[in-house]
Amino acid sequence: MLLEIAVTSSSGVAIAAQEGAHRVELTTALELGGLTPSQGLMEAGMEAAGGAVEVHPLIRCRPGDFLYSAEELGLMEREIRTLISQGATGVVVGALTADGEIDREALLRLSAAARDVSDRAELTLHRAIDQVRDAESALDTVIGLGFTRVLSSGQRPTVAAGLRQLESMRRHAQGRIQIMAGGGLSLEDIPAVQAAGLDAVHLSAKKVISTAQGEAVSLGAADGADPTAYLVTDADVVRAARQAIDG
Repeated sequence: MLLEIAVTSSSGVAIAAQEGAHRVELTTALELGGLTPSQGLMEAGMEAAGGAVEVHPLIRCRPGDFLYSAEELGLMEREIRTLISQGATGVVVGALTADGEIDREALLRLSAAARDVSDRAELTLHRAIDQVRDAESALDTVIGLGFTRVLSSGQRPTVAAGLRQLESMRRHAQGRIQIMAGGGLSLEDIPAVQAAGLDAVHLSAKKVISTAQGEAVSLGAADGADPTAYLVTDADVVRAARQAIDG
């Protein structure tokens, strides 16, 4: 079973590589569910990877739902072409229709953008699948589009709660697509995920850094959150995840 870490910086890429991750999802704004990394971050991330870990950028042009306009899809096509040309092994994408189905036409556009640059580009369907009405039908759709894997928590808030559904998805896939467990995943969940025969686990392995001393002046956060706080990749968590996989 493989280990994927969601990271938001080149230092996160380096930590993931050093601690034995097989792949990183490169993103920004994890607190918003993740957004597309910049070209500069992608360049720095590739340098930090040094060929030791695959880099797969998340392609998501805004927070919120997965119902995209033609203009938003056009932007994400541009992002895909640019980031694949910078060396990404693959991209992480997802799009839904208003009635809770996989948006096949949108994913066809996004997958074509990746394969136009590299016919070996891997395609991961992100947790948009956790919002569809029929996960097995969604799997069939993305398999038909040539996707490599799907990231899911089994349509529940956490992998632990959705493990039975993840097992069902694995059985339905019959090896036609990889099933990667992620979303509310704890280190303690890894043995059960591995026993279920899933292909990979995905976690952010994050910790919060704060430099606040006393009461910090708000910079516009509506929820009154610490304005100095930010997320970094925790090497100890990545190391522990790899050790859990290795048994």
